[in-house]
Amino acid sequence: MVVVVVISDSVDNTSVGGITICDGVVSVGTEHADNTPAARTVPARMPQTRRDRCPGCPYSCTVSTPKIVLFYVFTPLADPEAIRLWQQSVCEQHGLRGRIIVSPHGINSTVGGDITQVKKYVKATRSYPAFKNADIKWSDGSGDDFPRLSVRVRPEIVTFGVPGEVAVDSRGVVGGGVHLSPQDVHALVADRGDEVVFFDGRNRIEAEVGHFDGAVITDATSTRDFVPLLDSGRYDDLKDRPVVTYCTGGVRCEVLTSLMRARGFREVYQLDGGIVRYGEEFGDRGLWQGSLYVFDERMTVDFSDDAPVVGACVRCGTATNAVANFPDALGRELAVLCPSCQSEVAGDVGPTGEAEKPAVGERHR
Repeated sequence: MVVVVVISDSVDNTSVGGITICDGVVSVGTEHADNTPAARTVPARMPQTRRDRCPGCPYSCTVSTPKIVLFYVFTPLADPEAIRLWQQSVCEQHGLRGRIIVSPHGINSTVGGDITQVKKYVKATRSYPAFKNADIKWSDGSGDDFPRLSVRVRPEIVTFGVPGEVAVDSRGVVGGGVHLSPQDVHALVADRGDEVVFFDGRNRIEAEVGHFDGAVITDATSTRDFVPLLDSGRYDDLKDRPVVTYCTGGVRCEVLTSLMRARGFREVYQLDGGIVRYGEEFGDRGLWQGSLYVFDERMTVDFSDDAPVVGACVRCGTATNAVANFPDALGRELAVLCPSCQSEVAGDVGPTGEAEKPAVGERHR
């Protein structure tokens, strides 16, 4: 398959993700700007370059406003390598960094950069017919959220380790759960009450800093752990109850719900758009508690200034939503670690002033 894309350098006057464009950024909606995994401080914005006013536009035009987009599409791709080369080229052309996974099942993308360039990337990606209806989720970036650009082809866009169990057609994953909007989730809970079970489809380290009230949180340290956990029978008592799965943006639940239904879970739902979309709708005024773990240098983000802190430092027990490296010899570990302990561990000094080695935290992949 040959993919040919012509990218226009023009930016049309439209609104995306709470942002109004008029030959530059006019107004930016309030989203998440925290990119520091330790101290919860708001980073300085990237330098903004102002130009003369546009003809007919009452605002000063602004560039260099960093944004991150997250999206996935499950659809059969006959030539994932061609898609990879195309996505790599488009991102490089527009100076974007982030992670993109392409597989025969579709695409999973999280990239960031200047909003003008990100908008061009979205426009180019949607020009490919299979991706034209991609649900794009926007959030604020810092301009330095990803160290590099990585575009790879893999057997699965979400690595559950069972590519042969996943069937995809033009409508998405075959046999998946029923999609519920945030409002639909509230309606289900109002109707069925405590019968409803929230099932966290993320790794445990993510759930430790934020989760839905009363959710089932597994011991998964990677997505590959979910199939053995389901097959173990540990959650068989949920098979006759309404189960609402959720994850960051929804991609993991697309597959997880199909795997659960194949294993006898009879009433399985997924939160459409994931926690990101729920937070846009209800912030901290609904059923969500805590912070959202994200897959970039920000580590965690909050939906409002009133977000409760539900995490606890693995080292001293202090309430915190900070996630940081608490490494083994290869530096592969993450843990909920308060800023004070992060500073002490960085200096290899314990609370008593004695030298200590960092303990092993939760592994996340």
